[in-house]
Amino acid sequence: MTDAETSRTEQEDTGAPARKSNVGRIIFLIITALCFAYLYYRLNGAAAREGLSLIEYMTQVFANVDWVTWAALMVGYSLLYFLIDTLVVTRALSWFISPIKYTDIMPVRASAYIISIFNEQVGKGAMAVYLNRRHNVPAWEVGSVMIFIMFCEVFYLLAWATLGYFLSGGALPEVFGLIPYLALAGLCFFTVWILYFNGTILPNNKLREARILHAFRLAKLWHYGAFFVLRSPAILAAVFVYTTALILFGVDASYVAMLGVLPVVFFAAAVPTPMRAAAITLWVVLFPENEGQMAAFGFVQHNFFILFNAAIGLLFWRRAQRDLFG
Repeated sequence: MTDAETSRTEQEDTGAPARKSNVGRIIFLIITALCFAYLYYRLNGAAAREGLSLIEYMTQVFANVDWVTWAALMVGYSLLYFLIDTLVVTRALSWFISPIKYTDIMPVRASAYIISIFNEQVGKGAMAVYLNRRHNVPAWEVGSVMIFIMFCEVFYLLAWATLGYFLSGGALPEVFGLIPYLALAGLCFFTVWILYFNGTILPNNKLREARILHAFRLAKLWHYGAFFVLRSPAILAAVFVYTTALILFGVDASYVAMLGVLPVVFFAAAVPTPMRAAAITLWVVLFPENEGQMAAFGFVQHNFFILFNAAIGLLFWRRAQRDLFG
């Protein structure tokens, strides 16, 4: 093979991931553009109905909020979330790799929040690199645990959304009627998943032996239940904080209904759009009679959370650097 052919082959080999990456960026840019266009349309319409310009309308919305109380709520919630999140990661690592101290995980989990401003999953990847270098844990084992956590988070949110749907009755928008069907599909998938990894289904299949699936091979049903129990105080605290915050923004909200709404919004917040545009837009869709309040609420709520978590990360940054590089 000539040098030119080798070069061309290398370009072809590396071209596919680049093209996929570009397609992903374009898709998220389109989603972001649609979200902001929709928000502008709804907010401009609401301002026009009030006889105000868009800037005057939004200034009025922000001026009517008790920001001191709101900030106290959010700071407390962010700190509690950090403590619970660190506990979940610590326990998962101890289950599937080896016992590790809670205080050893705190610096890396906090520091990963800085990266999570851009992408939560990349933040988890940074944790894998840290634990590999600091504690000599094979990266693929840590990666497996991070995938286990992400997998559990999907079903954890789906479970709480389903419970919230049945508790709230008709208080949720009609589209939430899809939740029971999604829950049923999720339950079927989860059952097949468990049966596959314990060898009941396709016992001779070798896919389960892949290193990156290490945590799933070791996981028992009680591990999934323990994850749900350990993580649940975070969603219950979020229900209280977000509902109370909505009231501070002048929107009537029910704690029970919020139990059905929040998991769905958190799914939207996981979409890596700038300024959590997808989550902000969803708030406006769910509360169409309060466009201005919901846009302001969604913007400050989600962005304060990720930025304050990043500030926590900065507090631990020096220790993380010292642990990593000596």
